[in-house]
Amino acid sequence: MTIAVAVSGGMDSLLSLVLLKEQGHDIMAVHGHFLPPSPDSKRVADGLVQACSTLGVTFYALDLHEAFDACVVSPFARDYRAGLTPNPCAMCNLHMKFDLLFEAARKLGADRMATGHYVGFEECEGMGSMLVSAADASKDQSYFLCLVPIDILRQARFPLAGVHKKDVLALLAENGLKPPLSKESQEICFVPDDDYHAFLENRQPMPGGGQAVLSNGTVVGRHKGLWRYTHGQRRGLALPWKEALYVLDKDVVANRLVVGPKSELESRECVAGHVNLMVGMDRWPEVVMLQTRYRKKVIPSRVEIRDGKLVFCFLEPNEKPTPGQVAAVYTEAGIVLGGGIIEKTS
Repeated sequence: MTIAVAVSGGMDSLLSLVLLKEQGHDIMAVHGHFLPPSPDSKRVADGLVQACSTLGVTFYALDLHEAFDACVVSPFARDYRAGLTPNPCAMCNLHMKFDLLFEAARKLGADRMATGHYVGFEECEGMGSMLVSAADASKDQSYFLCLVPIDILRQARFPLAGVHKKDVLALLAENGLKPPLSKESQEICFVPDDDYHAFLENRQPMPGGGQAVLSNGTVVGRHKGLWRYTHGQRRGLALPWKEALYVLDKDVVANRLVVGPKSELESRECVAGHVNLMVGMDRWPEVVMLQTRYRKKVIPSRVEIRDGKLVFCFLEPNEKPTPGQVAAVYTEAGIVLGGGIIEKTS
């Protein structure tokens, strides 16, 4: 069995390559060029060639930047125009890493795909092999994989399941390796300088400003374009009022930004579409743990499926989730049950 290790140039995927090599697996390294060619991308690829040469691993570079633009970047811009706050990392995992990149690796002779995600897999009673949270809770990335079909994930390997982030550089140094990407990106890889406002404006014309109103329709000022705001936002509204205002909703049709006091941010329910079930809902517990944003505290919820969508009823008051973000569903023990994309809240 040959495992293709997806290497980005960062420390985590490079350590995955090292660990699988140490375990005696037949491996190859595949690097997907998701962005247009540039001096930086060449430097990263050259560094990976050198690292793979040191390890004695075959290296392949695959140009997928046009597919990445079509599957990830264009939907990202489209969703912002529609008043949503999308999660491009989840879309990249679904459409690129575990689809197009995996398929390209198969054509090169790979049977399995491995990545540097901090997630694990365990045999779970009554469920089979399931995606679970990583040992390093501070770096767990299962949230970003909850939209990938379980039959695809079961063909993958995640060598960092039991690794802690603080140990990664030392483990690489023991093997004489240094990652080509010296700094870890914490934001969106395709947005220069993490300035998504400038990125969106440069990519295509974006909608202009309009009225900012309270939930009862009272006009309190103007917004600068709905795509510049996200649900729950307080800073940067520049709307003088007798109390602090937060973004409650976006009326895209009327081009109105709906704002209000923090008390109106409370939500009891949300609906998620684009549903991916890791296991049938008949095997879900009565109360699930819902995560509506990366690193956000999970919400104990009851859930049912209506018209193909997941409807979550929160068991305690919670701030309104953000439409466009991912809804990841867990058991209390950290087993990933499925996920979807948040469409609306109430």
